[in-house]
Amino acid sequence: MPSFFKQRKKKTNSEDHKESGRDQPNNRSLEFIHDSISINLDMIKQKTGNSSDIVIRTLNISLHSEIKTAVVYVEGIVDSISINDFLIESMMKNHALQEKLTRENALEVISNNIVALGSIKLVSNWEQLLLSLMAGETLILVDGTNEALSVGTQGGETRSIEEPSTQVAVRGSRSGFTESIRTNTALVRRIIKNPDLWLESMKIGKATQTDVVIMYINGIANEKIVEEVRQRLKRINIDGILESGYIEQLIEDQTMTTFPTLYHTERPDMVAGNLLEGRIAIFVDGTPFVLIAPTIFIQFFQAAEDYYARFDIATALRLLRVIIFFISIIGPSAYIAATTFHQEMLPTQLLIAISAQREAVPFPAFVEAMIMEVTFEILREAGIRMPRAIGAAVSIVGALVIGQAAVQAGIVSPAMVIVVAITAIASFATPSFAIAISARLIRFLFMITAATFGFYGIILAFIMLTVHLCDLRSFGVPYMSPFAPFSPKNAGDTVVRLPWWALKQRPPFISNENNIRQGKDQKPHPPTNRGMVNSHTRKSDQNES
Repeated sequence: MPSFFKQRKKKTNSEDHKESGRDQPNNRSLEFIHDSISINLDMIKQKTGNSSDIVIRTLNISLHSEIKTAVVYVEGIVDSISINDFLIESMMKNHALQEKLTRENALEVISNNIVALGSIKLVSNWEQLLLSLMAGETLILVDGTNEALSVGTQGGETRSIEEPSTQVAVRGSRSGFTESIRTNTALVRRIIKNPDLWLESMKIGKATQTDVVIMYINGIANEKIVEEVRQRLKRINIDGILESGYIEQLIEDQTMTTFPTLYHTERPDMVAGNLLEGRIAIFVDGTPFVLIAPTIFIQFFQAAEDYYARFDIATALRLLRVIIFFISIIGPSAYIAATTFHQEMLPTQLLIAISAQREAVPFPAFVEAMIMEVTFEILREAGIRMPRAIGAAVSIVGALVIGQAAVQAGIVSPAMVIVVAITAIASFATPSFAIAISARLIRFLFMITAATFGFYGIILAFIMLTVHLCDLRSFGVPYMSPFAPFSPKNAGDTVVRLPWWALKQRPPFISNENNIRQGKDQKPHPPTNRGMVNSHTRKSDQNES
């Protein structure tokens, strides 16, 4: 048997080698564009499966000699008005230049004098020609020429700029990213009007050929991190990229964790703020969510309006969000530990009330909490997947009806319903959905440890969670910085946000050597005279009278 497979394998390899050698001249001849326009158009139809959305318009643009020309584009992803007004009409009505056209100079005359559109490039092989066609560009083929012109006519129906739906801010910009990558990069360009804002484009996905753009500020971003991002993106070899989540899972530092090591946002002002700190933004065509790298843990508790409000208000809100995060993790587990192992920690009257409520409940506190948590997760998922008109109503009514019915049936206690409801609201109050869903998963692990060891299990789980967070990296940057390793100079924009005049430096573990973000002595200096302006005006009026 082994010898049979070996011989067959050798035979197959030799046959493949002969077939590849036999097909090599044909493949080589098909690599470059032919000088016959009919052969080229037949090849385009063959390569695209004679698809109905491939539009081919043939023209005769020379007055004296017939020079057959073809305009090819994909309907729906191009700007049809630009093609008709500035391309086809210009080629047909420019009689002065049509007299100068010959087969030798046709492409040069068309590109320099006839086509009134920008982004014109010369294409000589089939791979570039087909990629340009599928990217929304218009091809101009001339009979007798083995090259073609590719004109940038991308367009089609796109979603207009709207307010972000996942990151609503009380104060700040109301514009959000769309599914068009050029619209998204332009939104950031409008905020940061600096030539040092550099963009690097690449295509990822063998089938989709998705446009991916790296954006960073030269001189502020760390060159090593930029190179690391560039190399990780170039290593991706996959059939298709449909959303930025594909990229996130393929370039993250550690996969065996529930915590996100890349931040995603659909707000241009948040991307601009992170770029000014030295981070790198990754834009993916077809999605409004932009990735930001590197990312630290405390970044998921920062909202856009924190930087627009006063520092004391922003600090109070951030502290509240951190408390909310811990409540969403240990809410049910603390109740389980207190009612199962540590009843002496509860006040006597509260303990008597809880015991009276749980007297008719046949399940232990752990099973009770698991039933309610799973039920709330089902209601939450149902509310998301259902239409918006009835999704919220189903979630609210379902929670009220099921909770009340479960209490009346004696399946759960009223105290457990209150604890699970507060935990669910706390998970909704977390600014970032990525960190909120991580807390939802970790909550079940804390419930298991609390049901096994009580508060000792919760403390042990917290120690393991802290060690795990300190072990994470985001493009080489410690996930828990500036707390671990601790850097007091860089703790001014973490849980506590200092005033803008005190934030003199960028995070040095992210940015380049250019760490200074503002000039000296930016603290406001009010005048020493505290007298009212109106009183001075009144005295001058009295003197004049």
